Amino acid sequence: MSDVIDAAVAALSKRITGGFDGVAKFVVPGEGALMIDGTGVRAGDEEAEVTLTADAETFKAILDGDLNPTMAFMSGKLAVDGNMGLAMQLGSVLS
Repeated sequence: MSDVIDAAVAALSKRITGGFDGVAKFVVPGEGALMIDGTGVRAGDEEAEVTLTADAETFKAILDGDLNPTMAFMSGKLAVDGNMGLAMQLGSVLS
Protein backbone atom coordinates (compact mmCIF):
# COMPACT_ATOMS: atom_id res chain seq x y z
CA MET A 1 0.00 0.00 0.00
CA SER A 2 1.19 3.52 -0.67
CA ASP A 3 2.26 6.16 1.82
CA VAL A 4 -0.74 8.27 0.74
CA ILE A 5 -3.20 5.51 1.66
CA ASP A 6 -1.38 4.67 4.90
CA ALA A 7 -1.46 8.34 5.98
CA ALA A 8 -5.13 8.63 5.01
CA VAL A 9 -6.08 5.56 7.03
CA ALA A 10 -4.31 7.00 10.07
CA ALA A 11 -5.90 10.45 9.68
CA LEU A 12 -9.42 9.17 9.01
CA SER A 13 -9.23 6.64 11.85
CA LYS A 14 -8.88 9.58 14.25
CA ARG A 15 -11.97 11.30 12.78
CA ILE A 16 -14.21 8.28 12.35
CA THR A 17 -14.42 6.68 15.76
CA GLY A 18 -17.17 4.14 16.22
CA GLY A 19 -17.41 3.32 12.54
CA PHE A 20 -19.51 4.65 9.70
CA ASP A 21 -23.13 3.80 8.93
CA GLY A 22 -22.60 2.28 5.48
CA VAL A 23 -19.75 1.09 3.29
CA ALA A 24 -17.70 3.66 1.42
CA LYS A 25 -14.57 3.36 -0.66
CA PHE A 26 -12.15 6.17 -1.44
CA VAL A 27 -10.00 5.54 -4.50
CA VAL A 28 -6.81 7.48 -5.20
CA PRO A 29 -5.68 6.44 -8.70
CA GLY A 30 -2.09 5.25 -8.75
CA GLU A 31 -2.02 4.97 -4.95
CA GLY A 32 -4.75 2.50 -3.94
CA ALA A 33 -8.01 2.57 -2.06
CA LEU A 34 -9.35 2.63 1.46
CA MET A 35 -12.58 1.36 2.96
CA ILE A 36 -14.73 3.10 5.54
CA ASP A 37 -17.46 1.07 7.26
CA GLY A 38 -18.93 0.08 10.60
CA THR A 39 -15.60 -1.33 11.76
CA GLY A 40 -13.64 1.85 10.95
CA VAL A 41 -11.08 2.70 8.28
CA ARG A 42 -8.66 0.34 6.55
CA ALA A 43 -6.75 -0.03 3.32
CA GLY A 44 -8.70 -2.18 0.89
CA ASP A 45 -10.53 -2.35 -2.39
CA GLU A 46 -13.85 -4.10 -1.84
CA GLU A 47 -17.46 -3.58 -2.92
CA ALA A 48 -18.98 -0.41 -1.46
CA GLU A 49 -22.30 1.44 -1.44
CA VAL A 50 -20.52 4.59 -2.57
CA THR A 51 -17.14 5.09 -4.22
CA LEU A 52 -15.37 8.43 -4.15
CA THR A 53 -12.44 9.01 -6.47
CA ALA A 54 -9.91 11.86 -6.38
CA ASP A 55 -6.26 12.36 -7.22
CA ALA A 56 -3.71 12.36 -4.40
CA GLU A 57 -3.45 16.17 -4.29
CA THR A 58 -7.23 16.63 -3.98
CA PHE A 59 -7.55 13.86 -1.41
CA LYS A 60 -4.79 15.38 0.72
CA ALA A 61 -6.40 18.83 0.50
CA ILE A 62 -9.73 17.37 1.66
CA LEU A 63 -8.07 15.53 4.57
CA ASP A 64 -6.09 18.63 5.58
CA GLY A 65 -9.26 20.73 5.59
CA ASP A 66 -7.99 22.93 2.76
CA LEU A 67 -10.72 21.79 0.35
CA ASN A 68 -14.38 21.24 1.17
CA PRO A 69 -15.54 17.85 -0.19
CA THR A 70 -18.72 19.41 -1.63
CA MET A 71 -16.70 22.04 -3.47
CA ALA A 72 -14.33 19.32 -4.73
CA PHE A 73 -17.33 17.44 -6.12
CA MET A 74 -18.91 20.55 -7.65
CA SER A 75 -15.64 21.49 -9.36
CA GLY A 76 -15.12 17.99 -10.78
CA LYS A 77 -12.10 17.17 -8.61
CA LEU A 78 -14.02 14.50 -6.68
CA ALA A 79 -16.11 11.86 -8.46
CA VAL A 80 -18.92 10.06 -6.64
CA ASP A 81 -20.44 6.79 -7.81
CA GLY A 82 -23.28 5.20 -5.85
CA ASN A 83 -25.28 6.29 -2.82
CA MET A 84 -25.14 10.10 -2.76
CA GLY A 85 -26.66 10.19 0.74
CA LEU A 86 -23.72 8.21 2.14
CA ALA A 87 -21.33 10.45 0.23
CA MET A 88 -22.88 13.47 1.92
CA GLN A 89 -22.59 11.81 5.35
CA LEU A 90 -18.95 11.07 4.65
CA GLY A 91 -18.42 14.63 3.43
CA SER A 92 -19.64 15.98 6.76
CA VAL A 93 -17.11 13.76 8.57
CA LEU A 94 -14.30 14.95 6.30
CA SER A 95 -15.01 18.68 6.49
